[in-house]
Amino acid sequence: MTAQQKPLEEISFQIILHSGNARSFAMEGVQLAKKGEFAAAHERLEQADNEFYQAHHAQTNLLQSEARGDQVPPSLLLIHAQDHLMTSMTTKELCLEIIELHEKFAKERR
Repeated sequence: MTAQQKPLEEISFQIILHSGNARSFAMEGVQLAKKGEFAAAHERLEQADNEFYQAHHAQTNLLQSEARGDQVPPSLLLIHAQDHLMTSMTTKELCLEIIELHEKFAKERR
């Protein structure tokens, strides 16, 4: 493994780690909303956003490196990390919609 590959692997794993954490927090939010714990559900979404911030920070560092002219060789791990980030972002948006629906239905039942 070259010195250049190691930072790329580390960045890829940071993206995977933080986007996975974000997805988990978002899904926990849905479970809390199903129990009527809406404040806690929204807290989980905020935690998800914090994890996304960290994932995007790692991604931004990589993009800035490439913008400076550094070679960023494509790797299957990096592609997987990017895919993981995008699917986690989609999952979080859907979780937000589900939580809001649970809130709406809870208000209508009162």
